[in-house]
Amino acid sequence: MLDKEGLRPTPDRVRETLFNWLNMDVPGARVLDCFAGAGGLGLEAASREAKQVTMVDNDRVITSNLLGLCERLEADNTRVVTADVLAFLKTSNESYDLVFIDPPYDLPELRSEVLAELIDRKMLNAGALIFIEWPVEQEMQLNHADLIWVKQKTAGRVSYAIAQWGRTG
Repeated sequence: MLDKEGLRPTPDRVRETLFNWLNMDVPGARVLDCFAGAGGLGLEAASREAKQVTMVDNDRVITSNLLGLCERLEADNTRVVTADVLAFLKTSNESYDLVFIDPPYDLPELRSEVLAELIDRKMLNAGALIFIEWPVEQEMQLNHADLIWVKQKTAGRVSYAIAQWGRTG
């Protein structure tokens, strides 16, 4: 695994719980990993038969490492993008079924900014699930009537949850 200052992979315990929650939702899903980092979430989704996983990170060393990992794992359903997430969202015409949002803890405003951009640009498919991770000492509010929390948990110093966009019926 890449050892880079500031890189904060999702803890194994959190990742295991998350994918237990998402067990039936990953196969065939179009997935966006907004702050890919070490790639644990995106690569796990790819290995669980997501249709397409787009992993975005603004650090070239990180994305180069991710490209190598995807190649070694023969993860043909992945795409790695080197870009600022907000800039990527402003130019993308894709929509997603599952989104991972776990920005650097020292940039908490990115959680709501990314969510707002996804909503404003209509990039969330009906019933889309959004995983959000944040430190326990911070708060996370869903400020949109069409977003609801469906699962929430805390593990050590990490709070995490899944929100759903619009109901599918």
